[in-house]
Amino acid sequence: MMAAVTLSVLVAMGGAVLLVFTLVPPTQREGEPARYRKQKRGWSLSRPTQLRLLIGVGVGVLLTLITQWVVLIVAIPLAVIGLPLLLKDDNQKVIDKLDGLEAWTRSLAGLTTAGQGLERTLIASRDSCPAPIKDEVTRLVARLNSRMTTENALRMFADELDDETADLVVAHLLLKTNQRGSGLANALQDLAESILSEVRARRQIETERSGPRNETRIVVFVTLGVVGLLLVAQSYSAPYGTPLGQVLLAAYLAIDVLLLLMMRRMTRAIPGPRILVRTRKGA
Repeated sequence: MMAAVTLSVLVAMGGAVLLVFTLVPPTQREGEPARYRKQKRGWSLSRPTQLRLLIGVGVGVLLTLITQWVVLIVAIPLAVIGLPLLLKDDNQKVIDKLDGLEAWTRSLAGLTTAGQGLERTLIASRDSCPAPIKDEVTRLVARLNSRMTTENALRMFADELDDETADLVVAHLLLKTNQRGSGLANALQDLAESILSEVRARRQIETERSGPRNETRIVVFVTLGVVGLLLVAQSYSAPYGTPLGQVLLAAYLAIDVLLLLMMRRMTRAIPGPRILVRTRKGA
């Protein structure tokens, strides 16, 4: 009996690792749009994710040996890795970046009016750049200082932001690469006003989506509480220790995860089509 449990644990551990590598998104390279991540062939885990995976596998093995519930060796590592991703709010980060883009665009308009060239204007904008896009602007300035062409540097900047509104700003800058004067300043000022209106609209949408997102969190916590009670109340949950009970428990958990994924999908913003599509070699 013990040998069968040990074999089941080893098989389940292998399945857990494969599932985690399937569910966890790959790391993003510099200048690569986030929406291209799933098209990459190579998958990798960050150090914190690897640590959480090891902890989850360890806890899963321990609880499996105590309760003889082999399904825990898969469920716990997946929960440790998947729940943070499931509860993470990506929409607010997008809105904050858009808000920072609006402030940066308005700053560019002011610096352009002062009569500086486009490259010098972009470099000077780093000092007053808002925090949400500080890293992207810093890398843009570094590329300009390394003698990269302005067009390539701006296109990589747009790929990093990976947003249709950012593409619009970069497109204005690309069209004015060889031009200077108030024309670009006026265009950027108008564009900043347009971005501000979009930020307000997205914040309103985000407020409406907060209800379903809170419901998703409640469902997650209730599910965790029920599973915890089943582990504590062994006399009540004894039927789940049988082979059929393990299959049923795995099915219940899988259905619950599918429902949570559907609820999360309802609260996620769908990115619009970009106008500056990155040309990928070998695609």
